[in-house]
Amino acid sequence: MSNTIQGLPQNAFDPSNGTSLGRFAGSPGQSDFMSTLSNAMDQVGQLQSEADGKVAQLLNGNGQDVHSAMIAVEKASLAFAMMVQVRNKIVQAYQQVSGMQF
Repeated sequence: MSNTIQGLPQNAFDPSNGTSLGRFAGSPGQSDFMSTLSNAMDQVGQLQSEADGKVAQLLNGNGQDVHSAMIAVEKASLAFAMMVQVRNKIVQAYQQVSGMQF
């Protein structure tokens, strides 16, 4: 995937008083993390749609070759597997944070 995950801006957290700065302090817009995750899920869906289309064309006799259909299916499969792993890491991080005592 061409979408890279970017880090937090330098001024996102002020360690002197422990407060968030900028748009991370309850602003109404989506965070960079949420928009990046949403874009990545959209790309996975798009890859799946392209793979479905190529397989359908191949089955109807309109496809150029088996290789392009198989490559599209493998791209969609790898992208989905990566998204499952990202989801697992997010759930694991949430469980660790929710288990912390304050």
